[in-house]
Amino acid sequence: MTLTYGNVIPPLDGNYHLKDYLKVREGFSWEQVEKDFSWYESGKVNIVYECVDRHVAEGYGEKLALHYLHGSKEVRCTYQELKDRTDHLATILKKYGVQKGDRVFIFLPKNLDCYISILAAIKIGAIAGPLFEGFMEESVRDRMLDCGAKVLITDPVLGKRITKSDFPDLQTVFVVAEAEDCTEGEVSLYEEYRKTRADQDVIEWVDLEDGFVIHYTSGSTGKPKGVLHRHRAMIHQYITGKWVLDIHEEDIYWCTSHPGWVTGSVYGIFAPLLNRATVVVNGGRFRAEFWYDIIQRAKVTIWYSAPTAFRMLMAEGDEELKSFDLSSVRHVLSVGEPLNPEAIKWGVEKLGVRIHDTWWMTETGAHLIVNLPSQSIKPGSMGRAFPGITVGILDESGREVPVGEIGQLCVKADYPGLMKEIWNNPEKYRSYFPYDGWYVSGDLAYVDEDGYVFFQGRNDDMINSSGERIGPFEVESKLIEHPAVAEAGVIGKPDGLRGEIVKAFIVLRPGYNPTARLLEEIRLFVRSELATHSAPREIEVLELLPKTRISGKIMRRVLKAWELNQDAGDTSQLDGGVCLRVALVD
Repeated sequence: MTLTYGNVIPPLDGNYHLKDYLKVREGFSWEQVEKDFSWYESGKVNIVYECVDRHVAEGYGEKLALHYLHGSKEVRCTYQELKDRTDHLATILKKYGVQKGDRVFIFLPKNLDCYISILAAIKIGAIAGPLFEGFMEESVRDRMLDCGAKVLITDPVLGKRITKSDFPDLQTVFVVAEAEDCTEGEVSLYEEYRKTRADQDVIEWVDLEDGFVIHYTSGSTGKPKGVLHRHRAMIHQYITGKWVLDIHEEDIYWCTSHPGWVTGSVYGIFAPLLNRATVVVNGGRFRAEFWYDIIQRAKVTIWYSAPTAFRMLMAEGDEELKSFDLSSVRHVLSVGEPLNPEAIKWGVEKLGVRIHDTWWMTETGAHLIVNLPSQSIKPGSMGRAFPGITVGILDESGREVPVGEIGQLCVKADYPGLMKEIWNNPEKYRSYFPYDGWYVSGDLAYVDEDGYVFFQGRNDDMINSSGERIGPFEVESKLIEHPAVAEAGVIGKPDGLRGEIVKAFIVLRPGYNPTARLLEEIRLFVRSELATHSAPREIEVLELLPKTRISGKIMRRVLKAWELNQDAGDTSQLDGGVCLRVALVD
């Protein structure tokens, strides 16, 4: 398939769950989705029952639920085994006094113990707090202190980052290890498994409004904020798993995100298990050959990752790609930041599949704007509003702007996935809803005549140069079309004459040297392909861009803080970035 930007990419043939978007959207109701859950008839609510126990009760106990791969190590866990193991751990947690509403934090690598611990805590009505394995002591402390963590489940390595005396509410620290590998006051889970008999009916029935998971999200200032989600979110997560991820029972599904991030829990655990998929769990860090090997060995059919990961794979070149059989993959999705058209082109040309951008946030609980597999893709667009979701582009007064005009990306707050609260911070929670009935995302976008939404940047990312409003994402997308550019981040730099100028930070592909001639060529490429006012007037070459771990979102506020010698705010979620040189090109 030949792709030029601006083209509409038609859907591939497939037996998709949702075929007619407009018809389904017109007749959609959330209540209709509720009828797919056992609690609609029984009144007994718990998301883990729907994810695990229900499948066993319906005769699918021998179906593979989790498939862990890390190097040569592989571990398989059926739905029956997953029920038994979550029952066992849940029994132990109850034995140590864990009750409904208690906060149980899970600080483990991406392995089966991590997934089982999250599910076991929720199974008894507790609130799970997954922590990314890359968090250091301060990041862990901020999160656990904020919501009064009662229990921590960790391992001997990550547990060393915890100073127990820092947490007045912390009662028990469970360690996934033998007793001799635990320190004083820690409880060996291996020992507890041997001496505690599992209760097969340990599950705690809850209300749809009860909380079940808390994730922390960071802004440019202040400590991370605890976003609490309720069991009701399963309605939204299940149906987006069915229609957006397009999960069928026979699918082998892989989300590359760690459960410490919202994507890794919602679309790495809950949505695929609600849809009875086999979920691939990968250990270790990113390397192209490792990831391709996982797809080949597990025969992954649905793959959900981030634009940064796809760009890194693109930068590796074709030779690595040709060494593996990726023919099992039928559906690929992206999340974390808008997907550049260049990555979509790569997916079509090199993988033989479209990569489907999705948009949602920690606070929203599930997909809001999506590219469905049965619908056309407009490169550069995040897609259209999911059925049951109303998107509005509002001005600063809360009024909707005309089609094609940039404004604040907002969503009607009347759907089941929306957060329950910001932990102990009602003022922050209210700040998301300045206009009656609307959730304000903080993103800027416009909608075209077909309802496709185009991201233009964060509200504070837009660049105003000589009266022209420039969206950084558009410039970034054009920059990485140049064969020398692997990644790009763009900011507005204050300028006495123009108000702001466009400054680009780029990472070069292997084999390219940051000469003044190359940087001028890149600038002129953007100027000729996009617009004169959009061309960067400064380009700085970096070894790495500052990005959030796992999701890989480029943090423009950090780039701007570096440029202006300002405090970058909370950087606990970043992978960093190393400056090599600056080259002024205009």
